[in-house]
Amino acid sequence: MLEVLAIIYGSGGESIAIPRRTNRANRSSRININRNIRAKEVRVIDPDGNQIGIIPTYKAIAVANDFGLDLVEISPNANPPVCKIMDYGRYKYELTKKKQEAKKKQATFQLKEIKLRPKTGEHDLKTKISHIKKFIERKDKVKVTVIFRGREITLSQLGRDLLERVVQETEEIALVEQRPKFEGRTMIMVLSPKPSTK
Repeated sequence: MLEVLAIIYGSGGESIAIPRRTNRANRSSRININRNIRAKEVRVIDPDGNQIGIIPTYKAIAVANDFGLDLVEISPNANPPVCKIMDYGRYKYELTKKKQEAKKKQATFQLKEIKLRPKTGEHDLKTKISHIKKFIERKDKVKVTVIFRGREITLSQLGRDLLERVVQETEEIALVEQRPKFEGRTMIMVLSPKPSTK
């Protein structure tokens, strides 16, 4: 969202508007506490999780103050909004912890690429296969590409054999996610790590 901060007049008399970016929090993600709660009446839950009932907001804030805690709006879209008496700082801390835990559990991987030629030498191929194994062990996916230049396109069977050898060498730790296929003058195959059995 852009707002005009100021209008400056240039030397020629023309006006220049300088935009200002506002860093307001998204309204849907903002949590209202204590005096920021707009509803006249709220459904209140005490710190132990017992329902107190529907009472005016100012009385609910007074009850929260008696506990020495905050009144936090946990369900603003309900009618009336649901508020819980709790320590807001601790609540925010627990929310961030939950988000971090969810982030840790997400599977993160990168797609690494190894390029080969149809006439790649034996030693070079072994080196490339060892790189593929390292990537797979780090839980990354690997895109193996065989590049054909000029008349090498007639050696497509040689490229297929090369990719089949890569599959055989890595079959203990990798699965073929995408079988070898042509894309223009390249043959592509994708390997992914085998799911760990726990």
